[in-house]
Amino acid sequence: MRFALFVERRARRGEASAGSTQSVCKVLVSVLESVSVANVGDSQSSLLQQGTTRLFATAAAPLSIPISCARGFWFLQIGEPVKEAAAMVCWALRTVGLARVHLARKASGVCRGHEHQPLGPRPAAPGAPGSAVELLGKSYPQDDYSNLTRKVLSKVGRNLHNQPQHPLWLLKERVKQHFYAQYPGRAGTPLFSVYDDLSPVVTTWQNFDSLLIPADHPSRKKGDNYFLNATHMLRAHTSAHQWDLLRAGLDAFLVVGDVYRRDQIDAQHYPVFHQLEAVRLFSRHQLFAGIKDGENLQLFEQSSRSAHKQETHTLEATKLVEFDLKQTLTRLMTHIFGDAGAQDRIGWAFGLGLERLAMILYDIPDIRLFWSQDERFLKQFHVQDINQKVTFQPLSKYPAVINDISFWLPRENYTENDFYDLVRTIGGDLVEKVDLIDKFEHPKTHRTSHCYRITYRHMERTLSQREVGGIHQAVQEAAVRQLGVEGRF
Repeated sequence: MRFALFVERRARRGEASAGSTQSVCKVLVSVLESVSVANVGDSQSSLLQQGTTRLFATAAAPLSIPISCARGFWFLQIGEPVKEAAAMVCWALRTVGLARVHLARKASGVCRGHEHQPLGPRPAAPGAPGSAVELLGKSYPQDDYSNLTRKVLSKVGRNLHNQPQHPLWLLKERVKQHFYAQYPGRAGTPLFSVYDDLSPVVTTWQNFDSLLIPADHPSRKKGDNYFLNATHMLRAHTSAHQWDLLRAGLDAFLVVGDVYRRDQIDAQHYPVFHQLEAVRLFSRHQLFAGIKDGENLQLFEQSSRSAHKQETHTLEATKLVEFDLKQTLTRLMTHIFGDAGAQDRIGWAFGLGLERLAMILYDIPDIRLFWSQDERFLKQFHVQDINQKVTFQPLSKYPAVINDISFWLPRENYTENDFYDLVRTIGGDLVEKVDLIDKFEHPKTHRTSHCYRITYRHMERTLSQREVGGIHQAVQEAAVRQLGVEGRF
């Protein structure tokens, strides 16, 4: 709050006017002076220190910093050379809850909405039906569908893909750079617009019905998704925004954001990951321009569905769109790795998991590392050029501690994802993986027993068996209490 009021006073007096880099630097430095050391962790402190030493660089191309406070927004101008330093300071302050500062390039034309998080502590975990959970400044009543955990809620709003110099940010910027260069629109402006700050809270209609997913489709299962309640959820894919953007009149866009799915536990899976989605629509003229006798070709027809096309599209239109999509993906992958439904239009869409691509591109072995605030990890991606080759140098490999747990399943209402969520909630990122190593059905009672092997490994230090033992016991007790299993331990 002190930061917000300080900026307000400076902005109203005109001391932080457009182009005044020194004014902005003084504002940020004054914030650093007001930060209590007790409130800043090691990684944040390091960022603050690095940012302070770089704040007084010479101004170049202007950037706009919207600074959110209780009374509204004030826009300040800073130069390109201080962008990274300011970002480091702002991210560190935002992490410790002292300010909400977001860097954004000045947009020409479309003004995008930003849903800012409120200042203060993280939202509480959802409770029983009748209670409510606060998330991103809104309140959602809980019901029988609510299944969010504290572990997952703590990740909402982190926006790793928008944190400068994070590996996911580097990859996102490389994809943007490629689309801007390869697909110019009229007057040389980018054909594709980019949306990377849309709220992860969507309605079930947006997530499923807008994509024509049938009511009985397995992807709607409560066991595979995170629901705030029966009508709202954390998006399972960035496709949840397609309908709204298409309805707004867009025909070429990228959507980047965090998505949430209940899943197994191993080095390749995490309940939160990041998707980048591209959508492109063509009119009849755009698709058939340059094609011999193209004026006689049509986008749609009434025929039958086959293995090659849907019943409403002509074979010619389908093949041209397939070719365009293949070329688009081939060019994108070559750029990154090197050589190695809309009324009267037709188009393509694809989605990429940023973590999976980044793990291949940078040789990152464990998906948990993306959430690490260890400077030994993060500093490896502080590069001058987003296209610079980076090969991740592994941190010291600390030994694993392995414990097994076995129990009789309840007669009904048990899913493996319930158990995985429980383990994640209690063990957090100390849990490297969980394997189902044995299933047994009793020949007389026909009850089923599962045995899971839980591998615990800290990414920054050695765990003791005693430390892990306390966590493992908590998992056992919670499984009995929350999942209704009968322990065999």
